[in-house]
Amino acid sequence: MEIISGRQQNQRSKKSGSTPLIDMGKLQPQARDLEEAVLGALMLEKDAYPVISDILKPESFYEYKHQLIYKAIVDLAMKQEPIDMLTVCEQLRRNNTLDEVGGEYTITDLTGRVSSAANVEFHARIVAQKYLARELIRFCGEIQAKAFDETYDVDDLMQDAEGELFEISQNNVKKDVVQINPVINEALHILEIASNRKDGLSGLQSGFTDLDKITSGWQNSDLIIIAARPAMGKTAFVLSMAKNMALNYNTPVAIFSLEMSNVQLVNRLIINACEIEGDKIKSGRLSTAEWEQLNAKIKDLYDAPIYIDDTPSLSIFELRTKARRLVREHGIKIIIIDYLQLMNASGMKFGSREQEVSTISRSLKALAKELNIPIIALSQLNRGVEVRTGEEGKRPQLADLRESGAIEQDADMVCFIHRPEYYKMTEDKQGNSLLGVAEIIIAKHRNGAVGDVRLRFRSELARFQNYRDEITIPSRINQNRRAAKKADDITNIPPNEGFTDEQPNEVPF
Repeated sequence: MEIISGRQQNQRSKKSGSTPLIDMGKLQPQARDLEEAVLGALMLEKDAYPVISDILKPESFYEYKHQLIYKAIVDLAMKQEPIDMLTVCEQLRRNNTLDEVGGEYTITDLTGRVSSAANVEFHARIVAQKYLARELIRFCGEIQAKAFDETYDVDDLMQDAEGELFEISQNNVKKDVVQINPVINEALHILEIASNRKDGLSGLQSGFTDLDKITSGWQNSDLIIIAARPAMGKTAFVLSMAKNMALNYNTPVAIFSLEMSNVQLVNRLIINACEIEGDKIKSGRLSTAEWEQLNAKIKDLYDAPIYIDDTPSLSIFELRTKARRLVREHGIKIIIIDYLQLMNASGMKFGSREQEVSTISRSLKALAKELNIPIIALSQLNRGVEVRTGEEGKRPQLADLRESGAIEQDADMVCFIHRPEYYKMTEDKQGNSLLGVAEIIIAKHRNGAVGDVRLRFRSELARFQNYRDEITIPSRINQNRRAAKKADDITNIPPNEGFTDEQPNEVPF
């Protein structure tokens, strides 16, 4: 008798293509009898295949010959041909695999092992569970081997492990179909809650009254994309909103900042909440009155339910892990990501960056549904806006979303931030001033109306606020704006020419 060591066994397993065993003396999870029962039932009952088609795939079977037989059955189903003992044998001949499975006798023997297809779905789910267990064993074995290999970087190994585990879960975990009655009850419950609220909203309030009227608040399980060109104030908008939600409505908010450090982000919040100009906060040159104002208003930010993560180049798999923990431990009601194009899907292979961004947006939507909370992701726009001319040409469109068309497909809502003042447009067609005006353009709304909402933007505070809120513009800002308008009247520069990347109306920090 030949004695085989564990290492030799694993080497032989690799050569043969089968999954290596972690420990000698352990059999991999399998259910050969149930595999045979499923295959026999599929050939006996014509309606059996649709029942299990989304549960099993050829590799779900442990026996290689069972994989070949099931593949022949799938081929027949794809061609909408009958599935029985004779047609399966014929399809195996076409695939040149009839002899590999043991000939016609094997097929005949399978049909003789079962009397009906009554329990085929239950049997198929057990076979699928055994396959998932084998996949996890294979995954753990590979990670263990790489962990012992000192040539592998541990951080890269973590990313690879997260990516492959995510793929296993996505490919094998499917949600069951739900009868409509409990869903109707849930919808009615949400409707009753909304009717009892004084504001008439069914979702989370953003603090922007006109925006909430259109959206009815940010809805659970929604993926909301907020997009704009650089320097339009994307971060300022979501920080203003996060401050409103946390301070005014005590809504726990999580912010994943891939672009700015947590200190920079908190500085923005301090500027916003304390109403002190950004250049003074950066330089520390505050008057006595401003120090008193800072000390008085910053107290509101202490103990605010705002949670910040500034991990750079965050992967979608890290985000899933952290988001689940935040919801479980801190009751987070909304997640904000700044911004989507800086995320990655490490551990998975893609043919292009567009495919990677598509996977990220699709995963964000799946995460919003899983956690049942709204997720807001900021996004960049391409340069199409800069190329177009005229007042309407500068307004963003869905086609301007950068790097992937899948973003607009996956999103439940797409909003654009547009500030006409940035493009030297100081008045609208009716002669109304556009200085300090920002438009939130709701370009897509899967569950509601689209439209435009006007807000006030205070660049010196990097803050958005309701359009009807009274504001006091510092005299220095007024002077600068009058000087800029006068220069426009003299030079008469068209709105799409003669500008550099550094605009006078950019967010100043």
